[in-house]
Amino acid sequence: MDQDWLKSGIPFRKMHGLGNDFVVVDARGKTNPVSSELARAIGDRHFGVGFDQLAVILDANDADARLEFWNADGSLSATCGNATRCIAGLIFADTGRSAIILRTERGLLACRDLGAGLYSVNMGEPQLEWSQVPLAHPLETLHLPIPGDPVALGMGNPHCVFFVEDADAVDLATRGAALENHPLFPERTNVEFVQVISQSELRLKIWERGVGVTLASGSCSCASVVAAARRGLTDRKCRVVVDGGALEIDWRDDGVWMTGPTAHVFDGVFTSEFLAGTK
Repeated sequence: MDQDWLKSGIPFRKMHGLGNDFVVVDARGKTNPVSSELARAIGDRHFGVGFDQLAVILDANDADARLEFWNADGSLSATCGNATRCIAGLIFADTGRSAIILRTERGLLACRDLGAGLYSVNMGEPQLEWSQVPLAHPLETLHLPIPGDPVALGMGNPHCVFFVEDADAVDLATRGAALENHPLFPERTNVEFVQVISQSELRLKIWERGVGVTLASGSCSCASVVAAARRGLTDRKCRVVVDGGALEIDWRDDGVWMTGPTAHVFDGVFTSEFLAGTK
C-alpha cells in the first residue's frame, strides 16, 4: 500500500441500497489502496466495518469514473448494481449533473438521476448463452438439470434463478450455500428464489456469491425479472420486492434498467493502526 495512505488513513463512506450495504473508497487521482487482504479486513463486521461489497472509485479515460468491486470474502466482483447507483448518486450530488457514465468490468453503464431520491442504472444486456454465464459445459440455460428447474443467466456475474411457491419459506442459508458452489458454475453463482406475485411483481430472496444472505441485490433483481420474462411468467417490467424494500426493473431493448433509492449513512477514516495490521 502507498505510504501516503498509511500515514493519512483511508477516508470512506458507508452507504446502502435497500440494506445492500457498501463501503465506498474514492481513489480518484491516487493509487488504489485496496487488496484482497484489506477487503477481507474491512468486510469483517466485528473487527472492521462490514459490507456486502466494497466499491473503489477510480479514474477513467472513457467514463466519468471507473468502479472496482470487492466481496466480503476478498474476491473481486465484476458488477454491483446497487453500489453503482449509490456512487452515481454521490457524483450527481457533487457535480449537479443528472446523467453520467460509469465503467465497470460489465462495461460502460449509463446512470440517471430521476429526482425524488431515485437513481437508475442500465445494467446492460443479459447474457443468455451457456458460455456467457458461464456454465461448465453446453446447456440450455432456460432449464438447468438441477432439482427445482432453475434458469441460468449472466448480468456480468452468474445467476441461478429458482421459481418457488413461497420465497419466504426457503431455507436460504442452507440451499444458497450449497448451490453457490454447484459444479455447473465454475465461477460460483448468485442464487435467487423467486415468487411470482403478479405479471408485474416478484418477491425475491437472495444468496449472493461471496457474501451470503443479503437484503437486496441489483444484479440479482435484474436476473429474476429476465428469468421470469423468459419463462413467460411476467412482463419485462416488474417491481421486485426484496427484504430491504423494492426495486423497479425494466428489461428494455438497450439493456436492463434498475431504479431505486440509495442512502448515505456515515463517513469515516480507516486509521493507520488498522491499515498497518492488514498488510
